[in-house]
Amino acid sequence: MISEFEQLAEKVAMLAELAHSLRRENAELRRDAAALTAENTDMQQRMQEAHERVAALLAQLPGEESTDKEAA
Repeated sequence: MISEFEQLAEKVAMLAELAHSLRRENAELRRDAAALTAENTDMQQRMQEAHERVAALLAQLPGEESTDKEAA
């Protein structure tokens, strides 16, 4: 009977440690997800700025108007 109680106590301790470990991992994953979301937002902003710069440069190229007319 005592042996069964000790085995049960060990299993409960292992379960508690596993739950604690999963909570730590979950918190870390939430931090990582937040950091990646912020990085993604930054990258989208940078891509938009690059797109605008390229569009501005293309608008300055000679003959751009005739290319637009040919495409239409």
